[in-house]
Amino acid sequence: MAVVAPLLALLWGLPGLCRWLARPYYPLSALLAAAFLIVRKVPPLCRGLPSQREDGNPCDFDWREVEILMFLSAIVMMKNRRSITVEQHIGNIFMFSKVANAILFFRLDIRMGLLYLTLCIVFLMTCKPPLYMGPEYIKYFSDKTIDEELERDKRVTWIVEFFANWSSECQSFAPIFADLSLKYNCSGLQFGKVDVGRYTDVSTRCGEHSLGKQGPLRASPCDPPAPSGCLRVTVGLSCHRYKVSTSPLTKQLPTLILFQGGTEIMRRPQIDKKGRAVSWTFSEENVIREFNLNELYQKAKKQSKPREEGPEEPPAVPAAAPQEETKKDK
Repeated sequence: MAVVAPLLALLWGLPGLCRWLARPYYPLSALLAAAFLIVRKVPPLCRGLPSQREDGNPCDFDWREVEILMFLSAIVMMKNRRSITVEQHIGNIFMFSKVANAILFFRLDIRMGLLYLTLCIVFLMTCKPPLYMGPEYIKYFSDKTIDEELERDKRVTWIVEFFANWSSECQSFAPIFADLSLKYNCSGLQFGKVDVGRYTDVSTRCGEHSLGKQGPLRASPCDPPAPSGCLRVTVGLSCHRYKVSTSPLTKQLPTLILFQGGTEIMRRPQIDKKGRAVSWTFSEENVIREFNLNELYQKAKKQSKPREEGPEEPPAVPAAAPQEETKKDK
């Protein structure tokens, strides 16, 4: 039974493993992560390597390399305790393995370290991690459409994710957010996404808004040459500040914001006084609990029913009298 269970798990995950191997990002990352192991263990490559072992065997790890690898294993285990998806586990293994490989190669020979570092940089610039392409009920906003959509119908509750494609945390959270949209999307509760890496003006942007029924109020024009005593008065100008920093140091990506009536109600992760994100795990359970998705979904369904049914039409007045008149005429 101890052998059958892992075998069944391997067979069950084989289609997903094949999809990963079909994408060049994962095989190349695995090759870079295992580069030092290959160089140190493969006999044709390890013959000329220096070694600090007492027996002088160049095709085996010395005590310092074992310490570095053990330290790498401890860091990966600590980081993976907070990982939610398989992609996060694999991403942590690849990232810390590359860091350990760079240290080990520089320890052997500075030229080998520079070569490995160059290969890693070229890999990061040319091979991007695959994006989530599964089913979802998510509307993608730009810097021009997000404000219009939030103000269009204030009865609609929006949960908007601010993300960037270069962020590994955003890519790991993408399938979770898509699954939530499939479960909780309705006419009164909708999900949206904004690529703040592409639309940088979304974080802090000022724009004009309409007041009253006369359309937008703009800065009063004074056509040149301006007459004496003409004052330039600016009205109707509002600033939409979503305050989502794209800096990797602040760790604010991804950010989930709940909008009700076009106004921000809450966000996760929260931001401290220094502008850094408070540690928060982007799991499906945490999102459902913190944003009260079950309660929001039930309220949205109740509110959407009258709108879907529409206003009741007044009963039609029967045209019995004219018919009786026509019968009498006959």
